[in-house]
Amino acid sequence: MKEPILFLNNILKKDDVIVLGISGGPDSMCLLHVIMSLKEKYNLKIICAHINHGLRTESEEEKEFVENYCKENHIIFEYLKIDSYKNNKFSEEEGREKRYNFFKDLIKKYKANYLMTAHHGDDLIESVLMRIVRGSNLSGFIGIPKITKNRDYQTIRPLLYVNKNEIYEYLKNEFIDYVVDKSNESDKYTRNRYRKHLLPFLKKEENRVHLKFLNYSEELEKYNEFINKIIKEKIDNIYVDNRLLINELIKEDLFLQEKIIEYIIKNIQKKEKFNINNKGLKSILNLLNKNENKTINLSDSFIARRSYNYLYIEKNKNSSTYKYEFKKRIKILDKYYFEKVNDCNLKNNYIIRLNSNELTFPLYIRCKREGDKMHVKNLDGTKKIKEIFIDSKVDLMKRHEYPILVDANDNIIWVPGLKKSIFDKDINEKYDIIIKYTEENNE
Repeated sequence: MKEPILFLNNILKKDDVIVLGISGGPDSMCLLHVIMSLKEKYNLKIICAHINHGLRTESEEEKEFVENYCKENHIIFEYLKIDSYKNNKFSEEEGREKRYNFFKDLIKKYKANYLMTAHHGDDLIESVLMRIVRGSNLSGFIGIPKITKNRDYQTIRPLLYVNKNEIYEYLKNEFIDYVVDKSNESDKYTRNRYRKHLLPFLKKEENRVHLKFLNYSEELEKYNEFINKIIKEKIDNIYVDNRLLINELIKEDLFLQEKIIEYIIKNIQKKEKFNINNKGLKSILNLLNKNENKTINLSDSFIARRSYNYLYIEKNKNSSTYKYEFKKRIKILDKYYFEKVNDCNLKNNYIIRLNSNELTFPLYIRCKREGDKMHVKNLDGTKKIKEIFIDSKVDLMKRHEYPILVDANDNIIWVPGLKKSIFDKDINEKYDIIIKYTEENNE
């Protein structure tokens, strides 16, 4: 364990507080023992976090094993049992989310500096190979970094310097007990198949091949950090108000365009569940080169949509469906305002004057419907509302919620701010109703 201890000696400081993810298996017990060997030197406060995923009958025995070890060695023991999963079905993704939420709670509770996990060199090889086969991007091919910096703490993985054989050798020499999870032997899991069938071949070619993968991973990290530095210098001029300015983005090299989109997606992933593959990324890039308003479905209810010179990557908002009776004043979706006024000298598309004798009451405000048409003032015949939106360059998503004034017979009277119908009266004509429209961006 020379390399992991040397690595830790370059990181640890006096009185550090460390949360350790400990399952009781060989890897985590090795990590726990290594940290214990440095406890006195740095006066470390160690918190052992053990999770029972509720999947195996042996889990209770494993909990007792880890808890007893902690008692004997005066280590704080924290335990989480996961009793249920969504749709009563376990998923690795949800299990990981619950596990790391538990870790974060403990970090906050004990004001910890570090979270440490027992990922080792073989895990790194498996992760890199799986992502290459499955398909990923530059940051994904890094695999498992030694250090991940979070806002309030760092996640450290000191065992990446050693492989599984070295871990077993260490446990044997130090007389350290551990438990065995038999599910790690099953070919049911993809990672297990890589572990059983690919790793032995690689290790036969090169005994400490994990260090080659570690060097590869660290080299990619350097490239990734360099690219992210360039992106951060440019992003404020390209990504404004949660939308990409296409004219600015396409000035950049195609590779950098791709990395900027990946960077934005990663920021979304920090807040939302959003998985995207290479096919989805290519679809987004294709939108940049098509001079048409278009929306594509990605995954996890996310869409990418082009609206004129803007590209949005966002949650898909269901089209608004509403219809409200209008009397004196009304506010729609907290941003569209209609009110009757007694007098107004303005002549624009934000004011309409009506003669009540020509209308069927009550009046309503509703969203657009498929096939909507209006007799536009000063225009022969009708015009589709969709065409009015296109001519006025109304954002594609906004079209679904845009308010329209109609009468009881569903005659479209007004598309406020854009066009008025033949029902509109000039200021010198006969009218008895004046309606004023404002929208939050115009106030």
